Amino acid sequence: MLLLTTVFGCTSSQNPSDNSSQAQISPSARTDGKKKVLTTFTILADMARNVAGDKLVVESITRPGAEIHDYEPTPSDIKRAQEADLVLFNGLGLERWFEKFMGSVRNVTSANLSDGVKPIEISSGSYLNKPNPHAWMSPNDAAIYVENIRKAFVKLDPANEATYNANAKAYIQQVKQVSQEVKTQLATLAPTQRYLVTCEGAFSYMARDYGLQEAYLWAVNSEQEGTPQQIAKVIDTVRQNKIPAVFCETTVSDEAQRQVARESNSTFAGVLYVDSLSEVGKPAATFLDLQRYNAYTLVQGLLGKSK
Repeated sequence: MLLLTTVFGCTSSQNPSDNSSQAQISPSARTDGKKKVLTTFTILADMARNVAGDKLVVESITRPGAEIHDYEPTPSDIKRAQEADLVLFNGLGLERWFEKFMGSVRNVTSANLSDGVKPIEISSGSYLNKPNPHAWMSPNDAAIYVENIRKAFVKLDPANEATYNANAKAYIQQVKQVSQEVKTQLATLAPTQRYLVTCEGAFSYMARDYGLQEAYLWAVNSEQEGTPQQIAKVIDTVRQNKIPAVFCETTVSDEAQRQVARESNSTFAGVLYVDSLSEVGKPAATFLDLQRYNAYTLVQGLLGKSK
């Protein structure tokens, strides 16, 4: 519900063999000789493309702007997964639909990209003590994702190991550079301004890394979003701490957070990206741009400069 703190492997789906003609077709034959990788959402696809270079075909099951937690896969999604050589997923309970989804797919390997991440536990609400699944929002943990992608690609396509190793190393350096840019931006905030108030508690890893205090309406996107109790608690927090700006995420309704802003004499300062990238040509079309955009929007809002 509400949190206020100072903390800002490969597996295989081994179902019985399918005698259908589709199951017998090599996925690689449908992609001009390149193996095909499918990811559960757009952020993972962007990371994977940076590691793959031109050696693999990488696609996302979900489109930009999709809500990922309770996504409902379509028959065409299952067909795409069956035609893939590898499926990458976040884990930590993010994709509540994934186990059932892969149960409909035969003999396609999957890789959990959060393997090795030390999760932050959710401290309240119906998800109490469960891991916060948004670990990619920490650049340090994002580097773990990239390394897991590299290992999965090398196992899938050992002939191009050197490419994946080099690309992963270069991309991790870019992630570290963006992390420093974010740190520099956030350094302009005074200690009393370092609050991140959002709809979903999706920024716990970011808050931990950059020394922000976090408050949110609900812990994880679910059917219980923006209840009167959730709204009242955040209004009290914003009032007590004189927090000048509140935010929401692009994949959920911001109506409840706008109510918080009105009733707490704060400002709704815009939306942040977390579960999905934006469309190409918009401000968060890559994971690195997402990090830059969120930091800029946060600072502008808390300094009273948002439009």
